[in-house]
This record gives sequence, C-alpha cells and structure tokens, in this order.
Amino acid sequence: MKRAAFRSSFRRQILSTMPENHETVSDSGNLRRILTILLFLAAVAFPCVVLYRVAHPIDYLSRADSISSESRDPLSVIADFLAMGGDGESDSEDVRLKRILKEAAMEDGTVILTTLNEAWAATDSIIDLFLESFRIGYHTRRLLNHLVVVTLDPKAYARCLSIHSYCFALTTKGVDFSGEKYFMTPDYLTMMWRRIDFLRSVLEMGFNFIFTDADIMWFRDPFPRFYADADFQIACDHFSGDPASRQNRPNGGFNYVKSNNQTIQFYKFWYESREAHPGLHDQDVLNVIKFDPFISEIGLEIKFLDTAFFGGLCEPSRDLNKVCTMHANCCYGLDSKLHDLRIMLEDWRRFMSLSPSLKLSPLSSWRVPQNCSLSSFHH
Repeated sequence: MKRAAFRSSFRRQILSTMPENHETVSDSGNLRRILTILLFLAAVAFPCVVLYRVAHPIDYLSRADSISSESRDPLSVIADFLAMGGDGESDSEDVRLKRILKEAAMEDGTVILTTLNEAWAATDSIIDLFLESFRIGYHTRRLLNHLVVVTLDPKAYARCLSIHSYCFALTTKGVDFSGEKYFMTPDYLTMMWRRIDFLRSVLEMGFNFIFTDADIMWFRDPFPRFYADADFQIACDHFSGDPASRQNRPNGGFNYVKSNNQTIQFYKFWYESREAHPGLHDQDVLNVIKFDPFISEIGLEIKFLDTAFFGGLCEPSRDLNKVCTMHANCCYGLDSKLHDLRIMLEDWRRFMSLSPSLKLSPLSSWRVPQNCSLSSFHH
C-alpha cells in the first residue's frame, strides 16, 4: 500500500513540475517514457532507503534536516518525500531538536547554540562574520562541530542549510521573526522570551549549552575560562571585579548553563517572571530576579564572567592575548553592528599576524567602537 501511495503521489508531483503539451504524439510518448523511467528508479530506491534507515536511523535522519526548502525541482520532491519516510509526515519539533542536539553535542553533552533570523542571515551579514570568527580564532574552528544554529523563519533556515551542518527550524505560531527586530519593540520582546523558553526545553532534554548571540565574535576557546562550580554563568555589560557579586550587570547574549534540576527550575522561573514585569526584556528581568530568594532556595550557583575575557563594546576586553569573545552590544542598528564587527575581525587578523614579542605590545588593541559609539541606545 505504501509503495502504491508513493507512486501515485510521486506521479502527481512530477506531472505538476512539467509543462503541458498536447501538440504531438511524439511529445506524449516522450513524457510516458520519462515517467516510466522515473517511476522505476523511485520503486528501486524506496526499499533501499527503508533498509538504510533501519540500519542507520540517526545518520539518515540528520540528512533529512539538511534539505533546503528553496529548491522545488523533481529530485528535491523525491528527497523530501523519502526523508519523511514515505508517509508524508515529518517528526515532531522535539524529536528533531533532540536528534540534532545529540549529533552536535560534545562528549559531556554540551552544545553551542545561536539564533538566527532573516535579517541576520543575509549574505555578508552577521552570520557570516560569526562563523568566520570561529575559523580564524585560536583553537575555535573545531567548536563549529558542536554549533547548532536555531533559525526563526524559513529564509534563515534555508541560508543556514547552505553554510552550516546543524540547523534547527524553531517555529512560533502567529509571529514573523524574519525582519530586523529593534530593541524593546513588541516583536523583539516576543523573540527574546521565546528564546528563554526554548533554552529551558534544551536543559530538560539533558543538554548543557553555551548560548551565544550571533553578533559575538569567538576568538578563543572559552571553556578554560569557565567556573567549574557554577550552574549558570553569564557575560556582563559591566563587570564589578567579583564574579559572585549580584551587582554585576549581566548580558543575556552569552551564557554557559549546565543541565540540572536547579537550572531547569531557574529557567522556568525566569520565563514565568515576564508576567510580573510586563514590557521588560529577559535581561532586565534577570537583573531583578537575580536577587530573589528563590535563587538560594533552589541552590543555583551563579557566576558572572569577567569582561577581560568575555568583552563587548559596552566594556571591551582590552588585552587581545586574553580575549575569548567580543560582543557588539551597546550598539543600535544592523549597519552599525556590521561596520564595527568587520573592523573587529580585521583587528584580530592583524594581531594574529604579529610576532610573539609584538603581540605583547600595548599597540595591540581594538579600533572599535566606531559607528556603534555614535549611538546612545545601549543593549
């Protein structure tokens, strides 16, 4: 039955992609010969695919996620259909997510996550600079093997599939996340809170994660700079000098979180707290709830990351011999971010080309912020 249904569906798809032509008997015969050949190939391929899926379920299914939605030629129709197992139904979002996380995870179950929408996914835009930083950073290229790009709209998903191995399409009914989301607009707030809820689900699946905004450049492996005794550690717009002080001003664009009961409860509390603080984004709400007694009650260990290693345009990491990441925070507008991020990458390339003695020179410093410094609108 499945094979018969497959043939019927396949035939309809092929016919829909071919132009109608009733002018000559010869054209009709050619069409029948083409259909016969294609149906024969599909009939041969289908049982092979089924057997392969039985033997290699995870490997095969991962390939199904790499099919671009932009291509609708007949071969892509076949690939899409076979990837769904021939029954026309895809896996649930949770199943797809867990599969991708499992493939991308490090041995200890840690993944690196970033989110992407159409505005940041355009060619030569934020996502290209983000991936380039991993390639030119010190011991960071290998970390791309553990990066999952969580896309928020179809065009971002299609672009991700063309440039990266692990892409996950996160859907939100009734919301369009494709355009540039200006700070504190309703769509921006919805997108930020959707992110918090999504990260909670990752923790519940048992995965640790580093979440990183895509406007953060990765120049060194950050793991040696993390605190071993912390459940939740986060970068700062301003660092007080004490990693345990709640007076630090955290930035939600970069954090390292271990999956355990404490962090799961914390992310639930964080998400639910949006209702008590309407109109605030996740970072401002975090600045409120970090003092809440609930944090101590659940035993959550929080540490704030030093801007000497995890800097940004708000408070740059001054020593290029120490910097792990640099964030285009305190910057309003995509064009300003792109301008300063490109200069940041140029500065890093210049630094890496220096001799060991010159790398220790005070002359090795950032030329940013530039355009970003023109804005008083910080985030």
